[in-house]
Amino acid sequence: MKAIIITQPGKPSVLQIAERPKPTFSVNEVLIKVAAAGINRPDVLQRQGKYPPPANVVQDIPGLEIAGTIVEAGADVTRWKVGDKVCALVSGGGYAEYCSVPEQQSLPVPDGLSFIEAASLPETYFTVWSNVFDRGNFKDGETLLVHGGSSGIGVAAIQIAKALSRTIYVTAGSDEKCRACEGLGAAKAINYKTENFATVIEQLTNDKGVDVILDMIGGNYTPGNVRSLAVEGRLVMINTMNGKDAEVDLARVMMRRLTITGSTLRSREVEFKGSIAQNLQKHIWPLLASGAIKPVIHAIFRPEEAAQAHELMESSGHIGKIVLNFE
Repeated sequence: MKAIIITQPGKPSVLQIAERPKPTFSVNEVLIKVAAAGINRPDVLQRQGKYPPPANVVQDIPGLEIAGTIVEAGADVTRWKVGDKVCALVSGGGYAEYCSVPEQQSLPVPDGLSFIEAASLPETYFTVWSNVFDRGNFKDGETLLVHGGSSGIGVAAIQIAKALSRTIYVTAGSDEKCRACEGLGAAKAINYKTENFATVIEQLTNDKGVDVILDMIGGNYTPGNVRSLAVEGRLVMINTMNGKDAEVDLARVMMRRLTITGSTLRSREVEFKGSIAQNLQKHIWPLLASGAIKPVIHAIFRPEEAAQAHELMESSGHIGKIVLNFE
């Protein structure tokens, strides 16, 4: 098969197409002929040598989400059959013509969606559900703040919150991105380059604060996050783009009974990811099938254009998802 490999840690140009054997698969896995693969920021970090995959995962083929057709199934697979069209969360190896995945981490392509659209779902929707709804316990009547509102994760969070009739605020890096986020359903998008998000949140909520914050920035955003949380608020960390060290007002944490937590998804066990998949199929997949949620695809690249796809991801010039088309 053809695969996009990381020839060595470095700039986007280190991504090259190479011939590789088809992946093997276990009795509980399926082999998928990949039609499309989503691009995510962890792929960029892996290419740079800053985010190594788990030891049992292919080391030089990035890619965490795919969509395609099942061409083979392990002996113990019960949910799927050859010919089924699925999308899946994988731990690596997604930038290739074939990829194997545990059956629990696969979901049906939602009715009416293309493979391109379906490939944009798993990494972002698994992440949002696990961290906002499970870890963050985001409930009816509560408010949510998401940093990076125009990212794949931000767009997914906006659309889910809107579909569930819940209030979401976001931050973004330009007026254009802010308008796009509000067009998708954000109650307010804050341009973090021209406004202090904590001050704006205080104004929007009459000093109450928000109930849940999903943060991929870390570092110097942390004091503002703590300041922006309501009593019993929850801050959920999923990345530290501005650094892992931060100053925290512990007195405010105690007085407001705040929870600061976080998680990473890639290394979690199959059963954990399978549980998220079940919740997504029950609560979110019907919203995708009905059109209440519509994937936002910013750009589509051919496999030989993977370097350009990574350049776009690193530029943060996109609104929504970047996808590789293998068909």
